[in-house]
Amino acid sequence: MPGCFKKTLFALASLISFVSFILIVVAMGTPKWMTGKILCKTGADLVNATDPELVKFIGEIYYGLFRGRKLRQCGLGGRRSKFTIFPHMVKKLNTGLHVMIIMFLCVAIFFSLVSFGFCILNAIKVPYRAINGPAGVCLWNFLSGGFVVLAVTSFMAAVKLHHLTERIANFRENVFQFVILEEHFEDCFWICVASATAHAVNLLIIAISGIHFPKIKTKTEEVNVTAEDIMY
Repeated sequence: MPGCFKKTLFALASLISFVSFILIVVAMGTPKWMTGKILCKTGADLVNATDPELVKFIGEIYYGLFRGRKLRQCGLGGRRSKFTIFPHMVKKLNTGLHVMIIMFLCVAIFFSLVSFGFCILNAIKVPYRAINGPAGVCLWNFLSGGFVVLAVTSFMAAVKLHHLTERIANFRENVFQFVILEEHFEDCFWICVASATAHAVNLLIIAISGIHFPKIKTKTEEVNVTAEDIMY
């Protein structure tokens, strides 16, 4: 049986692994990875809009891995529309990269659950096999955190290098052309970063659990028994 200190650490590590699992699931299902402001360039050029008038041509967009929403303004008032990435829009994007992001997160979810199970096992008993012990827990946390980092990095590449926001904004726009004025990574993106950080914290916790702290020995006082004590 593991000691009380190790039980507490592995219980904490299991909680962190489960929280990481929840964070990734929430991030994947929420359409708020990226927000931005889009300018209807075609409409602004038609009327030679100046700075004060450009407000009428600036809309908004936000999206996630599966869906999003766009507010387009081309001088005649705003028009909101919803869109889904699958199955139509993904053909206009970098399909391989987008699917890889989703696959990376799915694999990270799997390894988070494996890490959760191994942490529970180590909190209950000391496994006989090394792969089931702290070494295995470190491996699963490293893999889960690594795949989250790959997903986050791939999403950043899709946004910055492959102009993901601009492609989505101009999807099925035959008349008007939209340009991106500004874009920001939103909550779901940072939730994934927090998930990767959680696995890094788990690695630190497992490392601490392997430290052997010196035991404090208390000196026992020798009792001197005299003849007078025996008489009494």
